[in-house]
Order: sequence, then C-alpha cells, then structure tokens
Amino acid sequence: MARKKAVANTGFVLFDVFYDDDSRSSNRKVPAAELGGLDGDEPARTFLEEQESRIAQASGRPRAKIKTVVRSGKK
Repeated sequence: MARKKAVANTGFVLFDVFYDDDSRSSNRKVPAAELGGLDGDEPARTFLEEQESRIAQASGRPRAKIKTVVRSGKK
C-alpha cells in the first residue's frame, strides 16, 4: 500500500506588534512554518524584524523598534 505524503504546513499565524513609540500594528501574518520548534513565538519576532527592515529600506523611513509581539486574539 502506498504511503500518504506529509502535508506541508501552509497556514499563517496572526500577531499584534507593539513598538517602543507606543504604536501598534495588528494582525501581522507570519507563516506557520516559521514557528515550528521549541522556541515558541520568538521566530515570529525575528521574521517580523526582518520584514520591518525590508519595509524601511523600500520606503526610506525608519520604523520604531519592536517592543513586544503577541498572538492576535489573546488578551
């Protein structure tokens, strides 16, 4: 009997990002594949910081530093 192929994790997890200047960015998408492992949500912070860097380079305007990253929907 043939084996079933493993299903790739192709979903997204939503995060709220809080910055040092007290601004907030809600529902930022992070690929679920980035979060697999024992590091918890720390890979999401790294992913979002890299994304912020690319956005700042493209726009020519620096963004505020990320203070905290929290999964959306959690209070």
